[in-house]
Amino acid sequence: MDADVGVIGVGTIGSMAFWQLAQEGVSVIGFEQFGIGHDRSAAGGETRIFRTAYKEGDSYVPVLEEAYNLWRKLESDTNNQLLTLTKGLMIGDPGSESIKNIFKSIEKYNLEHSILDYSEAKKHYPQHHLLPNEIMVVDYKAGYISAQYSIISAVKKAVELGAILKSKTKVEEIEPDSDGVRIVANGVTYKVGKVLITAGPWSHELLRELRDYLEVRRLINGWFFSKGKMEDFGEGNFPVFMREVNGISYYGVPAVDNGMVKIGLAGTPDDRIQKADHINRNINIEDYSLLVKTVNNYFTGLYKDPARVNAYMETYTKDKHAIVGKLPGYNENVVVSTGFSGHGFKMAPVLGKISANLVMNQKVPFSLSKLSPDRFLNSKSG
Repeated sequence: MDADVGVIGVGTIGSMAFWQLAQEGVSVIGFEQFGIGHDRSAAGGETRIFRTAYKEGDSYVPVLEEAYNLWRKLESDTNNQLLTLTKGLMIGDPGSESIKNIFKSIEKYNLEHSILDYSEAKKHYPQHHLLPNEIMVVDYKAGYISAQYSIISAVKKAVELGAILKSKTKVEEIEPDSDGVRIVANGVTYKVGKVLITAGPWSHELLRELRDYLEVRRLINGWFFSKGKMEDFGEGNFPVFMREVNGISYYGVPAVDNGMVKIGLAGTPDDRIQKADHINRNINIEDYSLLVKTVNNYFTGLYKDPARVNAYMETYTKDKHAIVGKLPGYNENVVVSTGFSGHGFKMAPVLGKISANLVMNQKVPFSLSKLSPDRFLNSKSG
């Protein structure tokens, strides 16, 4: 037996499970087909948003509160700054479903916030061009995470604690049997007691049962310079933000270290790609024309053309809630954690902990009914 647990995909969720399994003294081996902290998947682009007032539903708020605590623990364990609070601006029509959900999460959990109407928003955050019917909900427990650095930090700590890392090692086959799981990677066979599959956009290639329920989307992020002083768009003056307006959903991060403002459009089914390995990373003008139009229409003080544009991937489920749990039709030794649908990174430490709990048959402190694989695969169970 090479390890008690094998983690396949040491990225967003896998790195956090890897760290927390090692912290608990579990013998764990991690397989990553690229280098640690790579930019080929959902963690690319340096930063990700952390927010607590949640448009996806108030049931996530306790998970986010625990994620915040675990981000701070990872910072303490590694002596690295990973989460920077800037406040967060949730912008939209107060009658929209997203803003209604944000208010529900605020009211249910008494989250610190403020509400700015059109004139107040214009006064405090003139960089945003709001429509008269829109408001800003200011989430005081929001900011940005140094995404790739967080993965590197968690993996480094895990290895210090005794975990075994196999980077640049592609898993080719997974075969559960009566006494564990056989893994073939780079032509070498390994034997582990249990396996956690956190392979992101490659998950449904390892688990064919998930192919009908997961889709990989190509996302475009752009980085924009200020026309004036970059500190006007720095983290002290320009919080992280999300906005839905005129059928467009976009988000952004301030100019970190007085660099450039990062802005991205939320993924849609039109962005779907068939296989993660087939993503086109070459970006033509048409690919980011909507992003340019968005910046031109809804921001004041930014050059409308990006100085940098990159393509990344995220994995979506049909209902935009992740798949976390043991798979029907497999034995108890296989756990999957994937399909975070554009809102997983902020919760990565707690999702890693939950995944580690599941693979070790430990009690999970949160309800997972919304994330259970059974909602898609129950017809195949037994």
